[in-house]
Amino acid sequence: MDAAAVKLWRRGERERLIALRQALPVADRRRWGERIAAELRALLAERPGILGVYWPFRAEFEPRPLIDWAVGEGRVVALPVVVDRKGPLEYRSWRPGEPLVDGVWQIPVPEHGYRVTPAIVLAPLVGFDRNCYRLGYGGGYFDRTLAALSPRPLAIGVGFAVQEITTIHPQGFDVPMDFIITESGTRRR
Repeated sequence: MDAAAVKLWRRGERERLIALRQALPVADRRRWGERIAAELRALLAERPGILGVYWPFRAEFEPRPLIDWAVGEGRVVALPVVVDRKGPLEYRSWRPGEPLVDGVWQIPVPEHGYRVTPAIVLAPLVGFDRNCYRLGYGGGYFDRTLAALSPRPLAIGVGFAVQEITTIHPQGFDVPMDFIITESGTRRR
């Protein structure tokens, strides 16, 4: 499949997978989210450093209880901010209760906070494949961020097992996740 065909195919897969995720019963997403959070806590307990998280959007795994846990454990948490639509994300420190403002796509971002380099980054999944490649929303933000950060953070894709596809048809710019975590367990690259 050439690059143009992959781009078109991915657009269709994104639409299908987002609709599938949003149609999942809330009770299932909540129950699965508890399993995902337990897997994440076990993995994160072994790895120190700043945790890059995300604000949930379009029925993604809900990371806010995990954020509360991480802060309670003394970990610095940071949210991504789009500062350049063609560049990498910038991570800014944030704690629950600190003010947020609407960012790109009205996703909340820290109003204040200092720029940090996360040691670990959670990336929401639209889709993923068995080789730990992540299908995101198509903006390339996480791929550019992982490529730009030095040292490269541990990348953990987070989503639901129903979002697995055979392949995302990886391209040269796609950066695989180190781990994929779903309610069915943890997969390591």
